[in-house]
Amino acid sequence: MKRTLLILTITCFTFSVNAQDEAAQKNWMEYATPGSMQKMIAMSDGQWATDMTFWMAPGAPPSKGSGSCTNKMILGGRFQETKHTSSFAGQPFEGIGTMGYDNLKKVFQSSWVDNMSTGIMYMEGKWDDATRSVVFTGKCTNPASGKEMNVREVYKIIDDNTHLMEMYQMENGTEYKSMEMKMTRK
Repeated sequence: MKRTLLILTITCFTFSVNAQDEAAQKNWMEYATPGSMQKMIAMSDGQWATDMTFWMAPGAPPSKGSGSCTNKMILGGRFQETKHTSSFAGQPFEGIGTMGYDNLKKVFQSSWVDNMSTGIMYMEGKWDDATRSVVFTGKCTNPASGKEMNVREVYKIIDDNTHLMEMYQMENGTEYKSMEMKMTRK
C-alpha cells in the first residue's frame, strides 16, 4: 500500500510539474514573440531627416538644429534601434535609442544615450489610439543641478512619413517643453 501511494504521489507531482512547465513555456513564448506592437514600431524603420527646436529653460528663446536618424529593427524584430546625428551648440551630436514593447507589462519602453552625457535615460509609456501617440515618462539626471528630474516624451505618428517628438522636463516644480523634433522620412 505504501509503495502504491508513493508511486501515485510521484506521478501526480510529475504531472503537476509538467503542466507548470508547459504553461511557463507558453508564457515565455508569448513574452518573447514579436507581435502587432513590434510590427507597428517597425513601420518607422528607415532614414529620417530631423528638424529640432530646443529651449534651455522656461521662457528661453528657442534654438534650432537639423540632422538625421536611422531606425532599424534588431534582435529578430523585438526592438528598434535609432541612431541620431546632428550638431548642437556648434558641437557634433550623436545619440542612440532603443524602443520596444513589453508583451507582458503591456507598455512601450525606451532607452537613450548620447555623447553629451554619461547617463542612460529610461522611460515607459502607453499607446493612445485617439492621438496616435505614445506618452513616455521617466527620469534622468539634470547636469545643471546634479539631481534626478522627471521627464515626459510624447511621440506622435502624424502619418507614415511624418513623426513628431516633444520632450518635457521639470524645472523648479514646473514642467516645460525643452525640445521638439519633427522627423520626415527621406
